[in-house]
Amino acid sequence: MEIEGRVALVTGGASGIGRAVARALAGEGARVVVADVDAAGGERVAEEVGGEFVRTDVRDLHQCLHAVEHATTHCGGLDLVHLNAGVATGCSLADDFDVEAYRAAIAVNLDGVVFGLHAALPALRARGGGAIVATASLAGLTSVPFDPIYAANKHAVVGLVRSVAPTLAPEGIRVNAVCPGFAESRIIEPIRAMLAEQGVPIIPAERVAAPVLELMRGEMAGECWFVQPGRPAQAFAFRGVPGPRAG
Repeated sequence: MEIEGRVALVTGGASGIGRAVARALAGEGARVVVADVDAAGGERVAEEVGGEFVRTDVRDLHQCLHAVEHATTHCGGLDLVHLNAGVATGCSLADDFDVEAYRAAIAVNLDGVVFGLHAALPALRARGGGAIVATASLAGLTSVPFDPIYAANKHAVVGLVRSVAPTLAPEGIRVNAVCPGFAESRIIEPIRAMLAEQGVPIIPAERVAAPVLELMRGEMAGECWFVQPGRPAQAFAFRGVPGPRAG
């Protein structure tokens, strides 16, 4: 799919990876709709890329539907979707377990992707197909002992993408995920000092934007591309689940 002339919706587009993707899409000639709860930041990005801004809390299905409606009404349709909004959890499973913090995190990290998919599908079908890329995480491919709830959220996103992709690909709607390690975004702020102390490199947001656009352009479906420092971004090779044994 050529990006030039397409209409793209980016959730969590006011900063970090979403902002980098919005800039990259606009740089290739797409009309970009920036969706975020951060109105000031979102409006700045939309103005920078010559696009549209719509305030969107991805925890709310109706606001996700409104964001898609904004794209179709103001831009004539929708072709590309980056479901990027996400938050860190900071949830402990110990005695101080915070149910509200847990619910708030899963509402953004998982509900936001589910609602975004549901909202976007009719608009993509109306255009004869399109591409959806969800921002999962390396945390969706491995264990994360210091934030197991975040890992659970992102494993769910990976499972969702791999499960819906085969059913939508025949309609020309390709669904994939990008799974970065520690990338420049608001999510790493609580652990930035720890990462620096341990010498962990931070991935520039622009490095994550590149595979997002590649997934939008290509014919891939159901792939989860990892992004790590010093490595080319590529699809994670999931090993097959063992089948039953006879006898």
